[in-house]
Amino acid sequence: MMHCKTSFLIISSRKSGKMFHLIPLFIVCYLIFFSAFTHAATIEQIENIQKAAEGHVLDTIDAPRGGEIVATASRLDTRVFATDCPTILQTSSSNTRHTSSNITVLVECPQDNWRIYVPVKLSISAPLVATTTSLSRGSIVGPQDVTLTMVEQRRFRRQGFTDLDQVIGSKLKKNLQIGDIIERNDVCVVCRNEKVVIKAVKGELAISTKGTALNDGASGDQVRVKNDKSQRIIEGIVTGVGEITVNF
Repeated sequence: MMHCKTSFLIISSRKSGKMFHLIPLFIVCYLIFFSAFTHAATIEQIENIQKAAEGHVLDTIDAPRGGEIVATASRLDTRVFATDCPTILQTSSSNTRHTSSNITVLVECPQDNWRIYVPVKLSISAPLVATTTSLSRGSIVGPQDVTLTMVEQRRFRRQGFTDLDQVIGSKLKKNLQIGDIIERNDVCVVCRNEKVVIKAVKGELAISTKGTALNDGASGDQVRVKNDKSQRIIEGIVTGVGEITVNF
């Protein structure tokens, strides 16, 4: 450690030989000490800070099933102060919502008494069913007509399908082009005024009968259906192509 006695540094003019100021030497020592410990962060230190911020986001936000998360830290000012922290960098943030595209992460080293706020750009993608060919209204969707493609959630906020089986066998209600994401309102797994199978389920007991759908529905939708035998109108869940399940 640097030690300084209370003495004075004399600054003089070489041309005139006159003395202008008497500066306490401890001030000079302080300036040397201060400048030595406020150096700008190195490239490696900045990269470590960015990686810590990105890792925090990836660890605290869950990816959708089959999806992925990409976290990209913003560039930092190379003049920021940082050190080679003797322990693992600590990270925290107040915003961990899936709907946010930017999260600010606090990266800090308590041992060396510094902290830096790092903006992190967040991209969340999920697999959605898309068409592999152009399809016309009224067409029945076959296995060769669809595929799963990764779609960024911020670019597609409407309801789509995450499983091919939810769409295969359904009837299109509109024309679709190659690469279109199939939305729930684009197809009917159960279609209005068409014949369906009604499965009445109670515990392990299941009875099937025929009926007529009174409105369109995709997989998982609740629809109204008329029992063709009793003429009774009931509500059930679409569980397959032309199939409605009613739980008693």
